[in-house]
Amino acid sequence: MTTEDLAPPAWRELLGREHAGAATVLAGGVLAGAINIYLAASLLPTAVADLGGAGFYAWNMTIYLVAMVIATMLTGRFLSRWGNVGAYLIGFATFSAGSLACALSPAMAMLLASRGVQGLGAGLLSGLGYAVIRSALPPRLWTRGTALISAMYGVGNFARPALGGLFAQFGSWRPAFAVMAVIGAGCGAIVPRVLPRGERGGARVPVPAVSLLLVTAAAGAVSVAGVVSGTTAKAAGIGVALLLMAGFVFHERRSDLRVFPRTTYLPGSSLKWVYLTLGLLAFGVAVESFLPLFGQRLAGLPPLVAGFFAAAISLGWSLAQIGSSSVTGQRAVGRLRVLGPLLLALGLLVQGLLQRADTPIWLVAVWVPVLFVAGAGVGLAYPHLAVAAMASTEDPEEGRRAAAALATVTSLSIAFGTAVAGVLVNLGGGSMLDAARYVLFGFAAVCAVGALTANAAGRR
Repeated sequence: MTTEDLAPPAWRELLGREHAGAATVLAGGVLAGAINIYLAASLLPTAVADLGGAGFYAWNMTIYLVAMVIATMLTGRFLSRWGNVGAYLIGFATFSAGSLACALSPAMAMLLASRGVQGLGAGLLSGLGYAVIRSALPPRLWTRGTALISAMYGVGNFARPALGGLFAQFGSWRPAFAVMAVIGAGCGAIVPRVLPRGERGGARVPVPAVSLLLVTAAAGAVSVAGVVSGTTAKAAGIGVALLLMAGFVFHERRSDLRVFPRTTYLPGSSLKWVYLTLGLLAFGVAVESFLPLFGQRLAGLPPLVAGFFAAAISLGWSLAQIGSSSVTGQRAVGRLRVLGPLLLALGLLVQGLLQRADTPIWLVAVWVPVLFVAGAGVGLAYPHLAVAAMASTEDPEEGRRAAAALATVTSLSIAFGTAVAGVLVNLGGGSMLDAARYVLFGFAAVCAVGALTANAAGRR
């Protein structure tokens, strides 16, 4: 299947009566998970004041992300066992139950356990969002559908400071989780009416236990690296995670039970380069975790304003891929895949050069369009890379696995990026200016590698 075969029609066809319900479910599930990656960070100061347990403060995102990564890897198994409708109902029910449990938690330990349940539901919904595109939408709408779904990560990051800040402003954190539970239940209610049921396998599908264990351990190691103190401890955690990922790849290449499709490991296959490029783009977006800190400490921005300033990357990501999904033709798409990582790296590099102590307000105003351009680099490339992964095989089972792996790569890369940013911040010592420059210059260098991997994907 070529890029020309997937030429997208007008947006009104995707959002018209025939496909609007399916698009709402696919995008809504991913949006719910994306908002909740960072939502608790806005609410936890208020929750700690209510519940206590300040020592567990940093673990809310760790538990959530590890659970999310685990669930994305099981997406194909849920689809084979329960079909599209059954898998989605399980995902929304798990997410809503976890959200409601968060709202009712009487102690911090219960809140953290509930975040794990919420993460499992969110991870399954994120994986399903990509995997079910193949059966819920015709191939001509894959690019549009992928752009809409992946834009939800950007929309979620942009909406998070507004939602979290609003509830935190009134000193009330429980209603925010209750709202997420209601949203999940509402989306789940329409699933049977708008999605095709899909094929269900009669036999129990084996779980790739070794692959699952290795990736879970890697996600755990990198998440722990994000919460421990000290540069050495953080670097050690990231090093262990990289070794575990190397072990994962070594095992998958030789095993019949795998998370990624078999095509990924074939000689000459472009799929591994597609996934690497997607991972580097998602890695770059993780810099948003620390941009509010830089905005508050270097420019004196209020927390809510700093949160929206940091979300300029997500806004650029979301808006750019709405336009990018209209591009067709193999050469044009290939250029966008290479241009995207370069633009992301350039934006982060320029942002690093613009960092100043006691930043004046006029320079803060310059930060916003620079970050928007950086995010636009993600939006230019992401939907076309995602469609390339989904179109990499004609086999339905392998196709679902290739699509579901997009969520695994994205979630794991965000976790890696957040931990690496923590290490770079520590390198700054007591200087927030040095910390900001280390993060932005370091991320720019890593993201620039994405241009090389995207070029390699286009040559094969």
